[in-house]
Amino acid sequence: MAPRTLPILKQLLSKSSSYNPNLIGSRFAANRSVTYMPRPGDGAPRPVTLIPGDGIGPLVTGAVEQVMDAMHAPVYFERYEVHGDMNKVPEEVMESIRKNKVCLKGGLATPMGGGVSSLNVQLRKELDLFASLVNCFNLPGLPTRHENVDIVVIRENTEGEYSGLEHEVVPGVVESLKVITKFCSERIAKYAFEYAYLNNRKKVTAVHKANIMKLADGLFLESCREVATKYPGIKYNEIIVDNCCMQLVSKPEQFDVMFKTLPTGFHLNGGNAEAVTPNLYGNLVANTAAGIAGGTGVMPGGNVGADHAVFEQGASAGNVGHQKLVEQKKANPVALLLSSAMMLRHLQFPSFADRLETAVKRVISEGKYRTKDLGGDSTTQEVVDAVIAALD
Repeated sequence: MAPRTLPILKQLLSKSSSYNPNLIGSRFAANRSVTYMPRPGDGAPRPVTLIPGDGIGPLVTGAVEQVMDAMHAPVYFERYEVHGDMNKVPEEVMESIRKNKVCLKGGLATPMGGGVSSLNVQLRKELDLFASLVNCFNLPGLPTRHENVDIVVIRENTEGEYSGLEHEVVPGVVESLKVITKFCSERIAKYAFEYAYLNNRKKVTAVHKANIMKLADGLFLESCREVATKYPGIKYNEIIVDNCCMQLVSKPEQFDVMFKTLPTGFHLNGGNAEAVTPNLYGNLVANTAAGIAGGTGVMPGGNVGADHAVFEQGASAGNVGHQKLVEQKKANPVALLLSSAMMLRHLQFPSFADRLETAVKRVISEGKYRTKDLGGDSTTQEVVDAVIAALD
């Protein structure tokens, strides 16, 4: 601003009785800013494939549908019935996701031991959703053991212990192969550092077990180190997965973005940390981080590849829920509501995402409507109604 312009501005503002020279910036802060300049047609409704899933899935996806309708969000859902006991994801569902590029899903139950393979893993592999992102953070008004937690866990989604390569060598002896490749390790490392760079994260931590799995996790670390040299403004460090879990429950604020050999990344805002990990480690760390930041019922997440994205509850623990929750209709919809806000940003509808997140945080902060896992006794519908009432 030119030196002669400021006195003129103050003179004009002084005509208002509410003028305070110390509040020049704040006078304009309340005005709505331009988020971005859309191109013609950017407001056209976007199709999203919807998979309600098993257990509490229909309850929480139904909650998202209601809130989206109340906001008049520019999305509409193509619903498909998929269940974890199916042999594979139906081809028409895969075609819908490939066409729409975006999917919102509830939990899909995976049989323990024998039976069909995980449809969750099948989706990630067939769509090459190589990065899983789980954001674990404190919600205002929700008491937790630790404060200032804001962790992003970025997990490699397509190989590692989840490769599914198992066989019985001889009766009573089973061999399970863990596959780590330089291509996938570099790809997830680049994604984690790019995420940290774009979101002003200061630190990326690679989570590993290279002291024991020297070749597999060693290759993962080697790839992370190479990528780290291209981002000199971001601090990079490494931590063994067992020590990581211990540090996470004792001092979570030290982390920002973390990597794992089934790479997973997380970050904490108190210490602005992010982690990148391989597949299995990422699952363990993400659920641990969720537990210290309020529980799996409030943690959003998504899986993304070069062409497609699938949004779901961030932490896998409890994403199907117990039958009692289904019968009582008291499942917590917060995690999937926040995941749908992530989806709206992915679709370049940031103002709708902000409205949704603000409403959810307001309901949690007020504390009147909370499900049992958050210390209340509200039903899913009561929480949904409160979120809709809180929408700006």
